[in-house]
Amino acid sequence: MPKSTRFDSLRARGQTFAWILIVSLLAVFSLQLVHVARLYSANWDEAHHLYDGYLILTQHDYRANAEVPPLVKITAALPLLRMHLALPGSTGTPQTENAFLGGRTFVFANGGDRLLFPARMACMLFSLVTALLVYATGRRFFGMLAGVCSLFLFVFDPNLLAHGTLISTDVGSACFFLATVYAFYLYSVQPSWKVLLVTGLLAGLALVTKFTGILIAPILLLIAVVEGVRERRPATAARLLGASFAVLACAWLVLWAFYGFRYAAAPHGLQLSPTLGEYLASLPNPAQGAKLALFARFHLLPQAYIWGLANTKHIEQEYTSYFFGHVYRHGPWEYFPAAFFIKSTLPLLLLLLLAPLLWLKEGRAYGRQMVFLLVPVCVYFAVVTTSHFDIGARHLMPVYPFLYVLAGAIAAMFLRRGSGWAALAAALLLWQVVTTVRIAPNYMAYGNEAWGGPLQVRHYLSDANVDWGQQLKTVKQYLDQQHDPDCWFAYFPDGAVQPQDYGIHCHRLPTPSGLWWFTLPMEVPPQINGTVLISESDLEGVESGDGALNPYEGFQKLKPTAILQDGVYVYQGSFAVPLASAWVDVRQSAALVQKDELQQALLLAQRAVTLAPQSARTQLQLADVLAAETQWNSAKKHYQLAQENLLNHRPDLEQEELGIRIQNGLDAAVTR
Repeated sequence: MPKSTRFDSLRARGQTFAWILIVSLLAVFSLQLVHVARLYSANWDEAHHLYDGYLILTQHDYRANAEVPPLVKITAALPLLRMHLALPGSTGTPQTENAFLGGRTFVFANGGDRLLFPARMACMLFSLVTALLVYATGRRFFGMLAGVCSLFLFVFDPNLLAHGTLISTDVGSACFFLATVYAFYLYSVQPSWKVLLVTGLLAGLALVTKFTGILIAPILLLIAVVEGVRERRPATAARLLGASFAVLACAWLVLWAFYGFRYAAAPHGLQLSPTLGEYLASLPNPAQGAKLALFARFHLLPQAYIWGLANTKHIEQEYTSYFFGHVYRHGPWEYFPAAFFIKSTLPLLLLLLLAPLLWLKEGRAYGRQMVFLLVPVCVYFAVVTTSHFDIGARHLMPVYPFLYVLAGAIAAMFLRRGSGWAALAAALLLWQVVTTVRIAPNYMAYGNEAWGGPLQVRHYLSDANVDWGQQLKTVKQYLDQQHDPDCWFAYFPDGAVQPQDYGIHCHRLPTPSGLWWFTLPMEVPPQINGTVLISESDLEGVESGDGALNPYEGFQKLKPTAILQDGVYVYQGSFAVPLASAWVDVRQSAALVQKDELQQALLLAQRAVTLAPQSARTQLQLADVLAAETQWNSAKKHYQLAQENLLNHRPDLEQEELGIRIQNGLDAAVTR
């Protein structure tokens, strides 16, 4: 056989093997995602996303959950269109609360998993497309071996497996970031109006997937400038800048298309609640409100989209952040860099650490590719690091596909450079698999070995880094095996999802959202007995605050009987929960004041202070009741105690909520 024929035969066999491996990897990826879709219960956000997607498709109403653009939501809702589903009535609550309440009723009144599973399967498509894009980008940039290595690493990433099938915007956002940049790369190599049009379409899909899709604009513009500098040709920069503006114009039209080219959020004159004007006026930063009001005045963006942009600013201001054992009103800038190093696999981090070798050896050959990989990562990281939306490493999802393409290129380079380097690359690829297998299926709580593994993550990060409320099916199975009817449960998303939705009938322990926002019914004595289950986020005080502000701080020092899905901690015995009990008394006392039943309100407020005298909240409630009874001397004393408690226990966390009320009470008491 001629030498050239043998070479062609070997090459064909190699390509055949590569395609078999690619199909096998995608199959394994799909099986893992399906398992997660079946195992995880509904999390904080899925029900209201799905509810809003269904309303958009069936009623063209974008109001229910305007805090998220429509693409992922309507994708999730598409499988539901053939079902005969009952819609909940209005709860008469503000829009954001109504979305959660209506979403829960919509999902669980219509069968729970009957809706969630097919919706998750639809969302899984974003993960599969992203995986294919990672392979295609790696192959186009660095060759087939690099593409296969990139895909191999990607499909065994615990973070992708945790979120890759959920009704959430993170993976969809990652998909369209990579797709847009890859299409723009193809245009830069071989300009074509067809490729430019596709790039504009993909950029538009990024905009209607997640609000961070807006970052596509600076990414493309910066790529254009850097490419011009790299080539030392101003004409290149001018051509790519012009193409960028064309892409963004097309993306703007795509955005409007997803809102039906209608400015109003709903048909028939139905209004947002609160209205857009009221919502913009309430923004913590008036300059941001004025800027968005300008967009609204000239109808530059759909009304619901502007409302959602405003909502991101509200959430950035309102949400607390847990970082290295402390709760912050606004997370420190180190949050996302630290989250990246904790939540990323060590094989990925080690390959990225070795990336300079690729640049030193072959940098000139891959200069353009490096620009298209690194500019998006740098821009995205720069923006999220300076934001205060520090509630989960999942918000870093768009950088991972780019980094896995780069990591795959490093692995491929080592595989081609001799047995020693090849062994290192093979070991890192195998390590990625072992990492995933060891934690399966508890991917949500993943943390790499350098930080102690999954059960240690809670000492550094919380919320969706560990616990997004996805453990209820596992909790139900555990309680059924224990045959213990006397249980108590502090469940993180309580209200948005409730344990009874999955047949769990424990006594409810208070969480800040469940108690103050959803006002769920509960009675909690100062001492509880039996099995106590506490979501990791509540154990760490993500919403309440850490230390003395956390009603479950005492449990942190106890050894749990079990840990379910690395996110729900189980304790058995008799436990004092005075602050939790006092919280319930405070809420009930406030409700009685509204009904003018002051004597009973006073008794409950006094009991709350007896249970938790160091709490600013209990002292404030007692002061308010005494003020309502015109007992101003006593009221002044407890307002002063409330202020002292606030200053002694993390005033940065309670000042915004309680500080003004306390000061107003003191001012009123002084004038009496």
